[in-house]
Amino acid sequence: MNDFVTRFAPSPSGYLHLGHAASAARAFGYADKHAGICLLRIEDIDATRCKPEFEQAIYEDLFWLGFRWPSPVRRQTDHLKDYDKVLDKLRDMELVYRCFKTRKEIINDISRAPHYTGEPYTGPRVPMDTRLEQELVAEGKPYAWRLSLYRAQEYLGRQYNRLSFTDNGEKIRAVPAMLGDVVLARKDVGTSYHIACAHDDATQGVTDVVRGVDLLESTHIHRLLQELMGWPVPFYHHHALLTDESGKRYAKRDKSMTLRAMRQSGTSPENILAQANQLG
Repeated sequence: MNDFVTRFAPSPSGYLHLGHAASAARAFGYADKHAGICLLRIEDIDATRCKPEFEQAIYEDLFWLGFRWPSPVRRQTDHLKDYDKVLDKLRDMELVYRCFKTRKEIINDISRAPHYTGEPYTGPRVPMDTRLEQELVAEGKPYAWRLSLYRAQEYLGRQYNRLSFTDNGEKIRAVPAMLGDVVLARKDVGTSYHIACAHDDATQGVTDVVRGVDLLESTHIHRLLQELMGWPVPFYHHHALLTDESGKRYAKRDKSMTLRAMRQSGTSPENILAQANQLG
């Protein structure tokens, strides 16, 4: 097994842009620096937005930029049963619960609470009445499976407050509460980014996670899942995001800045990588 394994894990919900090129350059470059490998992973669990044409464009754009990766490429939709097993285990451990509230209802409940501080949503500490829950399920009311931080803290005891991870060489205390009781699955989608990402990092033997600072908060939840599931803890390297001249981060909706558009306009791979390497 390689001593250093990282990954670049885009979602095929649109064409890659300059910001993706910067993140890919950081991940693949970090692997080269440490004589390791960088895997390519396709995070395509969002069936509504992810499209085959975007996935194919990922391969074409990255190859055109000069990046190479081991085969086969892991596509998350090929492993949905694996994520089901994770959720099943968490259910058996009584660490998740059905939440029938809509996002709007949750926001309204929080804002009405006395001494509102804008904190993330945490569910009830007392489980819902089993009969009522069964009735709601029988009625077909939509629900989400949420991770109960209260029950996770009970399960782990003192270890809960000792959770930590290393980011860019600095030890960081994990604070899962900053995201509250996150959604781990929905009735119509059997998994979430949190389960799929943390599971795949463990399964693929990822030793170092190189990704944007926009995902730093998610790392706190991933660290909790790693502890609950007995998964290894990789080292993290969250990097700054490449931004445009106005300081705005690049997004897939900025069609003029997609790698495909830049290729079609005659921009060279060297030019794109030069701009991407402004990330440092």
